[in-house]
Amino acid sequence: MACVDLSRQLAWFVRDGKVMRGPVKVATGRSGYGTEVGTFHVFRKNRMWYSTIYNNAPMPYSVFFDGGEAFHEGSVYVRSHGCVHLSAGNAAWVFNFLHIGDEVQVVW
Repeated sequence: MACVDLSRQLAWFVRDGKVMRGPVKVATGRSGYGTEVGTFHVFRKNRMWYSTIYNNAPMPYSVFFDGGEAFHEGSVYVRSHGCVHLSAGNAAWVFNFLHIGDEVQVVW
């Protein structure tokens, strides 16, 4: 399971009720491109994905949970177009940790 706190720009990753990693700094959707609040499930993972919307922008370690929104490697200091940016090390770890069907909670 993953939990993303939009107001604090932090995420936690939990297995069997125990925090396995977190809090970790993230960067979520910028104004006009907000990351949606709700409970979702991981439905696709791609080790290397290129955005079909934003000029083929690279999205390493993509873990999709809400339509086009995904956890992926990106600057944790630059807000996204709705995805959840993670540092390189955290993105690789999250890619291996989360599985198809795992829950993702995004809260304000």
